[in-house]
Amino acid sequence: MSVNTEYVWFITGANRGIGLELTKQLLQSPSNAVLAACRNPGQATALQALVPASNGRLHVLPLDVTDRQFVRDAREAATAILGDKGIDYLINNAAINLREWDSAFTLEPDVMQQVFETNVVGPAYITQVFLPLVEKSEKKTVVNVSSELGRFNADFGTRSTSYSIAKAGLNMLTYKQQKERPDIIFISLCPGWLRTDMGGQEAPDDVSVGVEGVIKTVVGLTPADSGKFFNSKGQSLSW
Repeated sequence: MSVNTEYVWFITGANRGIGLELTKQLLQSPSNAVLAACRNPGQATALQALVPASNGRLHVLPLDVTDRQFVRDAREAATAILGDKGIDYLINNAAINLREWDSAFTLEPDVMQQVFETNVVGPAYITQVFLPLVEKSEKKTVVNVSSELGRFNADFGTRSTSYSIAKAGLNMLTYKQQKERPDIIFISLCPGWLRTDMGGQEAPDDVSVGVEGVIKTVVGLTPADSGKFFNSKGQSLSW
């Protein structure tokens, strides 16, 4: 099997929120094919509903980012789908925030470990395993979806401490990846506070607005941007 489009996107956590909206908007262009990964494809009703109208440009893959065998199996499935093509844009989007109000002295170690496993270890291993497919592509871009909560100089008080620490770790992962592989574009990107299941309905922006900015930022990247931290407006953020 082969995908006959100009660009291939691989998105984790594509069953809802930012990942689902990314898939929807990317499919609006015939230049894009999307490999959309999520833990339970059979339960991803909204994602599966996009398949019939995609003309073969959307493929839904099972992937638990915390399960090493799942990751390797997803790589094999993607290779079979793509044939000679590679992955132009690898989007490490899947994330969890289990305790919005945990602080440095109230956080639960088991919860923190679970958040770190999903938000940092998962993207690190996925990028390792999928790197050969990224290397085969034209754009060679890896996007680690982060948050301004992971910035050292951003004052958000004591909220979401486990999540903030994990996102700071993800930002450092991006920095290390870029240093080791300067031939590939690696960035961290904060999509903003958006109205999703995770962001909540009190968020100031609709998910469609944030995702539109994410796509515009990502497709406009150049090698000089590698190793940087961006927001959805394309502005470079300090760490």
